[in-house]
Order: sequence, then structure tokens, then C-alpha cells
Amino acid sequence: METKRLIIVAVGGQGNLLASRVLGEAALLSGIEFRMSEIHGMAQRGGVVESSILFGDAKSTIISDGEADLLVGFEPSETLRAMGRCHKETQVVTSLSPVPPFTVAIGRGTYPEIDVMQKLIEERTSRLIAFDAMTLAREAGSPMTLNIVMVGALIQSNILDLTRESVAEAIQLRTKPAFTDMNLKAFDLGFDASRACCALYE
Repeated sequence: METKRLIIVAVGGQGNLLASRVLGEAALLSGIEFRMSEIHGMAQRGGVVESSILFGDAKSTIISDGEADLLVGFEPSETLRAMGRCHKETQVVTSLSPVPPFTVAIGRGTYPEIDVMQKLIEERTSRLIAFDAMTLAREAGSPMTLNIVMVGALIQSNILDLTRESVAEAIQLRTKPAFTDMNLKAFDLGFDASRACCALYE
């Protein structure tokens, strides 16, 4: 299959690594080669966490600037910060739910306007799927399911050769039984939200 390069960016604690492992498990179930690497950074202090996943016949886990085919952001300012990794045909899936950094909380910084960030991202991508993932995560049962909401949005975009069924199975394999139903609901909510966003491009 054609190699697809995916970058996922999030703030520490948002579940980036679980989302990556769910996608990796789905690739295994589908017989698709994949390679994955992670950058934890200052995750324990709320800093950025980045995962790079290459699907298909790739020799390296490194995704250089301008090489990402797909960018998924769990936090809008981190999505904007990562736009240098994209090229003109990159597709972006992002949550619009902000997680202001500590400097904003103590009054030493200003968080950018959501509408401004969304416009800047949209101007630099071929297709943008953007929505309030936190509201959907709460609807699913917990803010901690935001990562699986984003996985659902990604799969509905049809950019990766992963089926809805394979990812649902991967969620059941990779999440604790007590949280499986909640995560599957989050997955479905993200899938439906992405479908509504995609309709704008049709």
C-alpha cells in the first residue's frame, strides 16, 4: 500500500499514546505494516506529546518537516504549532477544545482566539476537520475519552486504509473492559462529527 505518514500532537494527559496504540493494533488486525515513534517532551508538566506513525512500506519512523500526510491534533494551539510538519496536500483533523498552558493560567500569557487559529490552519491544509471534541467526550461519559473521539474522526475521513470495524475491535483489545463501552461510544461520536465536517467539502 501507499505509505501514509501520520503525526498526532496533544498535551500531556490527553491520551495520545493510547490513541496511537489503538491505531497500531488496528493496522495489525488489518495486515498493514506500520512503524511508530513517540516524543514525550514535558508531558508530566502538561507539555506537548507527539506520536509519528507510518503506515505501509516505510523504512523509518522519522517524519520530517513538510512530510506529514495527515496531522491529528487533540488541542488547537498544538495543531497550529505542528503545521510546519505538513505540506499543501496534508489533511488535518483537530479538536477545537483549548487547554491553555500554565503561563495563561497565571496571567503571564494570552491564549490565541480559537477562530483565528482555525482560520490559520485551514489556510494551510487541503482539508480541515475541526470540532469541539471535549463536548463529545463528556457526552460519551468522560473527558478522558477525547483521544478516542479523535480516533473516530480520523477513521471517518477515509485517509487511512483502516476500517471502522478493525478500529472498534482494537479499542476493545487496548482499553480496560470497564471503559470499553464508553470508548466505543466516544469513537462513534467522533466518527459522526467528522462525517458532518466532511460534508462541507462535498
